[in-house]
Amino acid sequence: MFIEINDLTVHVDIQGPTGAPVLLLLHSLGTSLHVWDPQVAALGTEFRIIRPDLRGHGLTSVTTGPYTIEMLAGDALALLDALGVKRAHVVGLSIGGLIAQAICAAAPDRALSLVLCDTAMAIPPPENWHARAAMVRANGVAAIADAVLERWVTPGAQARAQARGLRAMLLRTDPEGYASAAEAIASADLTVSTSAISVPALVLVGDTDVATPLASAEALRYALPNARLLVVANAAHIPTLEQPAQISDAIRAFLQPSVTDWYEAGLAVRRQVLGDAHVARASSVITNLDRDFQAFITRTAWGGVWTRPHFDRRTRSILTLGLMAALGHHEEFKLHVRASRRTGATPQDIGELLIQVAAYAGIPAANSAMRLAKEVLNEKEEGV
Repeated sequence: MFIEINDLTVHVDIQGPTGAPVLLLLHSLGTSLHVWDPQVAALGTEFRIIRPDLRGHGLTSVTTGPYTIEMLAGDALALLDALGVKRAHVVGLSIGGLIAQAICAAAPDRALSLVLCDTAMAIPPPENWHARAAMVRANGVAAIADAVLERWVTPGAQARAQARGLRAMLLRTDPEGYASAAEAIASADLTVSTSAISVPALVLVGDTDVATPLASAEALRYALPNARLLVVANAAHIPTLEQPAQISDAIRAFLQPSVTDWYEAGLAVRRQVLGDAHVARASSVITNLDRDFQAFITRTAWGGVWTRPHFDRRTRSILTLGLMAALGHHEEFKLHVRASRRTGATPQDIGELLIQVAAYAGIPAANSAMRLAKEVLNEKEEGV
């Protein structure tokens, strides 16, 4: 899809359940949102994934440079505003990692966490970037393609389809967009601002990356007070395509750590699905009679079931609606119809589901549920 923000027409791909935690994926210099394709395939049922083409890249419009990292961070924040996204886990590759750091520095309340992949706080020397920008403006991106590809993937991967795909992305990048973004890297030094970032962070680096080597990743890890470092084996500067499973698994493990407190995990999912307002109201009327019962529900149903990764949030929502309709649990059915605004289950999904309920659980049950669904869907959304 295309969205107008500031002076840009931004091309952005959005996938995943509506109510799931948001992942903002920011690609590297000279590529496009497609550098994240394997991660979307691996994580797209667990997260709401937003992938823009950066200014001057992919299908996003090109403006005359130079750009700055702060400008590109502003683009990303404006995109989140346009999409109505308040907070996101921010994942950045190379220049995308610089942008991710700048987002967190400029709007610390917007980033839930950071994943910084093959990046740094600064990538000197600036004269190299200015020389590369001048060459690209004069001779096109093809003039640097061979040298760039040698740094992007390991020698053993140069003949693979992923490397050919990276070359195609690079050659399709507008020269002005590439050169202007290169100038943004040249002027970037985020050492001071990044040291003040307190959100949880994961730093990833390919073990043979020479563009942003292990030393750069270690500097990031030490600068960030709440960060850990993972070295990606048999990878250079673009491990998202060269070692996609390692990257996807690392992101998942970081964002969905092993549950040690099922009550807290369940409470978090319950808030995401039913809304903070509903959970606050329900909690305010708990008495000694139902305190243990409410804890049991939160720990088992929400923590033990809704956190399971096999079904995405939308599918689990539809299953719950079907069961509540078939069993005639009308109050719970209405509750989950309201929650569908957060889970990604659409009115069309509910309509189709109730036809299934009519066939297998009886027309009276489906008819009652249909009437209730129409009432709820006509309500103004004020928080479940």
